[in-house]
Amino acid sequence: MKIAGFQKLTLLDYPSKVACILFTQGCNFKCPYCQNSGLIGHENEVLIPEEEIFEYLKKRKGVLDGVVVSGGEPTVQKDLAIFIKKVKEMGFLVKLDTNGSNPDLLKKLIDEKLVDYIAMDIKNILTLYKEVAGVSPSVNKLEESINLIKNSGIDHEFRTTIIKNIHDINKIKKICEYVDGDTFFLQNFEQSENVCDKKLESFSTEELIKINKIIKKEFPNVTVRRI
Repeated sequence: MKIAGFQKLTLLDYPSKVACILFTQGCNFKCPYCQNSGLIGHENEVLIPEEEIFEYLKKRKGVLDGVVVSGGEPTVQKDLAIFIKKVKEMGFLVKLDTNGSNPDLLKKLIDEKLVDYIAMDIKNILTLYKEVAGVSPSVNKLEESINLIKNSGIDHEFRTTIIKNIHDINKIKKICEYVDGDTFFLQNFEQSENVCDKKLESFSTEELIKINKIIKKEFPNVTVRRI
């Protein structure tokens, strides 16, 4: 598997767990707000050998609870299931971060009990994905992934990074409808040197408070992060 980044400890990326996080190389989306834009392409790769990861995990048994597989987009990796199976056999929990574009692989991972937590990003109104993702993925596949995760019986969350230039309150409400009462987070966009589009803007604290107040009336399950 193509692993381009490795953070040996995270207390934030796997809820209530001590974990490490792997960043896979390559993505089928081109989100202009991506904080890991360096992982999108495939050229000039400096990859971390799987053996290095497994050696680290051996030494951290009893210390780490789990492994977060993020990206890029992990489901573009052909050997993702094989890699995760090895991690599971070592006794670690696995959290997967995904854009939901590959429901077939998601179903395989769920059916074979290879994932313990899934976080799926919902970028925008499904018919307007190109505004945010730079591509127009299959709406049917995105919907299939949402339903698979909702009905999986495993821990999961949905989340949307909201961007002032793109998401207004009506779009945000529509996105919230997709999860239908499930665990859902709105997280404010943060500009950084890694973001491709420097013109994108985050919401102010005051604007987030207003969004939170409006959303909570109709969608009490939704949490606005970073207020």
